[in-house]
Amino acid sequence: CCGSGRAWDDSIGLACGDPKLGEPLICETALPDETATVELAGQLAAALPDPAGNWLIALQGELGAGKSTFARAMLRRYGHDGPVPSPTYTLVEPYDFHEFCIYHIDLYRISSPDELEFLGWSDLADGLRMVEWPERVQGLTEQADIRIVLRYAGEGRRAELVGMSPKGAEVLKGINLN
Repeated sequence: CCGSGRAWDDSIGLACGDPKLGEPLICETALPDETATVELAGQLAAALPDPAGNWLIALQGELGAGKSTFARAMLRRYGHDGPVPSPTYTLVEPYDFHEFCIYHIDLYRISSPDELEFLGWSDLADGLRMVEWPERVQGLTEQADIRIVLRYAGEGRRAELVGMSPKGAEVLKGINLN
């Protein structure tokens, strides 16, 4: 599990940091293909409390690294079976799951907290906010409960999962990255 404090092990593609007091929990895993990304997103969705309102998940990575794939997989895990368009142009795509909402948000075109608030950011706080490009708004990444950084690694990807808040770290401890 993520909280095991193990060092990187190439045979299983897993690394976890054991957090010191007040520091975030950091886990890393290999994602050799899209299926692995979908499985990881499904595990995270399953580990979040039900309902999953009042959570902020920051999705970071280069163009094409898998941020939207990850978000789509989480939405599917929650039961959404319709289309999942990229929020690149709409900026916010809402999904109503009766007990809470998930907001898939793309901040690539946003550059300030004022622009973020103009989008109605405060009105989205009751839902699960999955935010692509959170680094575009200064200080937003640090507010996340969980930060996921996707990086290219040969033909696949690497995922770094960071429990930024105490509740985020607790959720990551429950994910099996083996």
